[in-house]
Amino acid sequence: MAMNITQKIIKKHLVSENMTAGEKIAIKMDQTLTQDATGTMAYLQFEALGVPRVKTKLSVSYVDHNTLQTDFMNMDDHRFLQSIAAKYGLYFSRPGNGICHQVHLERFGAPGQTLLGSDSHTPTCGGVGMIAIGAGGLDVALAMGGDPFYFSMPKVVLVKLTGKLQPWVSAKDIILELLRRLTVKGGVGKVIEYGGLGVKTLSVPERATITNMGAELGATTSIFPSDEVTKAFLKAQKREKSWTRLEADPNAAYDEVVELDLSKIEPMVAKPHSPDNVVPLKELEGTPVQQVAIGSCTNSSYRDMMTVAAALKGKTVHPDVSLVIAPGSKQVLEMITKNGGLASMIAAGARVLESACGPCIGMGQAPSTKSISLRTFNRNFEGRSGTKDAQVYLVSPEVAAAAALKGVITDPRKLGKKSPNIKMPNTFIVDDNMVISPLPPKKAATVEIVRGPNIKPLPEFKPLPNVLQGKIIIKVGDNITTDHIMPAGAKILPLRSNIPAMAEHVFSPIDPAFPKRAKEMGGGFVIGGANYGQGSSREHAALAPMYLGVKAVVTKSFARIHLANLINFGILPLTFANEGDYNNVEQGDDLELDVTGLDGKSLILKNKTKGVDLEVKHPLVGRDIDIIKAGGSLGYVKTRG
Repeated sequence: MAMNITQKIIKKHLVSENMTAGEKIAIKMDQTLTQDATGTMAYLQFEALGVPRVKTKLSVSYVDHNTLQTDFMNMDDHRFLQSIAAKYGLYFSRPGNGICHQVHLERFGAPGQTLLGSDSHTPTCGGVGMIAIGAGGLDVALAMGGDPFYFSMPKVVLVKLTGKLQPWVSAKDIILELLRRLTVKGGVGKVIEYGGLGVKTLSVPERATITNMGAELGATTSIFPSDEVTKAFLKAQKREKSWTRLEADPNAAYDEVVELDLSKIEPMVAKPHSPDNVVPLKELEGTPVQQVAIGSCTNSSYRDMMTVAAALKGKTVHPDVSLVIAPGSKQVLEMITKNGGLASMIAAGARVLESACGPCIGMGQAPSTKSISLRTFNRNFEGRSGTKDAQVYLVSPEVAAAAALKGVITDPRKLGKKSPNIKMPNTFIVDDNMVISPLPPKKAATVEIVRGPNIKPLPEFKPLPNVLQGKIIIKVGDNITTDHIMPAGAKILPLRSNIPAMAEHVFSPIDPAFPKRAKEMGGGFVIGGANYGQGSSREHAALAPMYLGVKAVVTKSFARIHLANLINFGILPLTFANEGDYNNVEQGDDLELDVTGLDGKSLILKNKTKGVDLEVKHPLVGRDIDIIKAGGSLGYVKTRG
């Protein structure tokens, strides 16, 4: 039977069940990655499994999110992560080595393999032909312990690319155009697979930009073929042995087909406050800009940085604009330093940040009050930048450079007929001196784990009772992100290994009184709208509410990763059988739910305050039900023995 790329990789890694779209499947994971904002908790959970050493082909622990050392907490956690890696057989990418997705693409990504990462932008490695999926830290911990990854078999959507991009138009504009067409919900339950003759015109870094932001579509993952372009990239990284050809069969079937003529794409901009609020740049041209930030795991490659350097060379950043750049890895930084690209950007007035996530997660460079910030990042949720009333626009490096020079949103095509012609290097600078390799087992067994005072024990996982009772602690609307539920930023992320402290900030961007009310009520229910929990993979958006006593979340629909995280931490996810019933519940209402019939698909939620019964449904099957009944995945694993 003819198969597409997605089916080929999944079939090779399938552990149980068939490959029917929508059905639960389990696949073996070859690789895992974590970053420090989610990794600390993931490794506490891995320790709880009692496994002496990771069982994957390769696992990497990165430090790239919480690199600001304003007090002891971040540095303490970095030492914890390094000691964990030494003891359990992981590679450790030290602070300064770069952003996990950029480095993994450069140094570890392998066509045809599977990768599970505790970061929603793990699909970046789909740019080299991997099935790379973002998940909560607990799922990654289980994968490191040898368990398969369970998820619903996705539909596969072919995005058929034809033609070639025009000068000054780039891969960022491709994915923004797809977000304009499909929205942040358009990829839910799907893998976006790229094909067509236009694929050959895109370099691996361009492909990685597109697969990175497939997360914003809500897709399970995105993937490109592994072809001669992939081979040349891996050869330049001195990893040609990792290459294998991987393409869809000629008659492969797809659930949907989206056609995209690259020659007709123009510069695009995502307006505040959603990545799918996309319009052609020409509709915003002339809008004054106060800040430009270039970097993040989306646009920080050698190609991106050199494009900006070429655009800025011999010119000066507009006096009304603050321009910051963050190369994605030590490799990128070293190369643009040696070839003069960095000097061109500095001479133009750019401020250089370290190779880390930085402003993308609110770690510094917050915009000024009510200002407009153009960013080459992947998300522009309200307040994510660190300034609640800032207006953040998502753009390509070309658009960012033009705005930095002109002080207003400017079509980069006005910078000249010819865009910078950045050729991929025949050989990258390869120096993995900032990656610590795993210790041999005997030596690893003697390593002592370093634990700072901010690292607290895991919260207790309690089995599901027969009846859930409580009040509605909060009711929220559609497209609530994990940033709304459990915000990031320099003040809160250092608390990631201290759940009692972090729980004090649950829902703080929406309702700062939520934690106090939850504790006074003894826990209860959360009501949400459509696409609840979109955005980051951070499991703290489930773990901290669980700590506060949230027993169930009832919504119109869930985002994939957050749904899995709720199950992992024993919070019952429910959806209204009739979406109109969303209007029949209010904050403060008393609810009661008999869950003894959980093996069925429907339950009756009693609103005792209003005297009405509401039908609710759940997506749980088999193993999921057992996990919920055990109070979460860790409880389930312990009962499994």
